[in-house]
Amino acid sequence: MNTGFANPSANEIRALLLRTKTIAVVGLSASPMRPSHSVARALQGFGYRIIPVNPAVTEVLGEKAYPSLRALPEPVDLVDVFRESRHVAEIVDDCIPLKRPVLWLQDGVIDKAAALRAQEAGLTVVMDRCIYRDYLQLIR
Repeated sequence: MNTGFANPSANEIRALLLRTKTIAVVGLSASPMRPSHSVARALQGFGYRIIPVNPAVTEVLGEKAYPSLRALPEPVDLVDVFRESRHVAEIVDDCIPLKRPVLWLQDGVIDKAAALRAQEAGLTVVMDRCIYRDYLQLIR
């Protein structure tokens, strides 16, 4: 059993960003002032398809929103989380049976126990990192 969490290497993160096409953005806000909104808009500009996951909205950035990961009508390549750390365990509970391949926890979103559980179930987990910043550093 793993004794501690470690993020993938820069090369591994670069490879997963290159193979990713569709990103579920959990906690995506309709407010342009929120980091989730600006990051998701940037991801769209980089060519990714984003799918908002937020029960409080019906559409964000021109994409239909869904109340939960379990409600998504199609698989996604990556789950990007903009929720408080206390919600990570339940998001992992959804990702594991749905076989979502990559779980990305944004800056400040940290739950080592849940991240380890996701890794042990076969998911790639990136924690406490910004997908936008990593894209700019590793791809652009």
